[in-house]
Amino acid sequence: MILVTGATGTIGREVVRRIPADLAVRIMARDPGRVTGAGEAVEIVHGDFSDPGSLVGVLRGVRTVFLVTNPGGDDDAGFLRAARSAGVRHVVKLSAAAVDDSRAEDLITRWQRRNEELLRGSGMEWTLLRPRAFMSNALSWAGSIRSDDVVRALYGASCNACVDPRDVAEVAVRALTEDGHAGRTHTLTGPEALSAVEQTAQLAELLRRPLRFEELSPERARAALGARYPADIADALLESAERGREGAKTAVDGTVATLLGRPAGTFRGWAGDHLGAFGNGDR
Repeated sequence: MILVTGATGTIGREVVRRIPADLAVRIMARDPGRVTGAGEAVEIVHGDFSDPGSLVGVLRGVRTVFLVTNPGGDDDAGFLRAARSAGVRHVVKLSAAAVDDSRAEDLITRWQRRNEELLRGSGMEWTLLRPRAFMSNALSWAGSIRSDDVVRALYGASCNACVDPRDVAEVAVRALTEDGHAGRTHTLTGPEALSAVEQTAQLAELLRRPLRFEELSPERARAALGARYPADIADALLESAERGREGAKTAVDGTVATLLGRPAGTFRGWAGDHLGAFGNGDR
């Protein structure tokens, strides 16, 4: 039995779609009704990291777990205790590439480092996935592209070796279903480092209409993030953006290509598959 957490999120829902249909899969969700894309044989159960009692049934009979938790809480500690007690053998954890950057000391990265340490010390086999930023983060521009043909972002010249979420999910499925991944850390990037300005240009070509890039000031970026996240998370994201401006996120890693036996997906390829979110071309 494979347990998937975070199945309504960017990576988790892609993992669910890619697990072979002949394997037993259980999905844990706080709201099972929000889970989409699961096959008929997939078991969807209610479970909540903050409710230890709910984890007993969720973990019964589970051998392998895909673990996704949200920044800022203590979800990992309680879940890992419950998983070990239930006899789970292997946990594949979604972490972040910044963990390996000694200059990264923002709240989110410190939280990820702590949770990696908890997993490594849990007594279970582990695999760590450390992706760079997801290409799908560009979907946050969809509204302004549709309405104003504009992309607004902080530090538009900062480059990031962003990764296709589908590649991350495919690596996760390999780690969940194949031997040889226990005790390994996989850093996952795209094939090139791109800036927001360059991504805007590629979107414009694909949409076949001009798009304008508008640089956000740190103050405007803070206000935008503060409307979506708690203040400490917004501050951490701004610290991360500052490291990006200093070139900390440009390194390209070949792990995706090595593990999947094909080149990592490009931003142009990802965007071409999601153009509908950005509106029609040639308006």
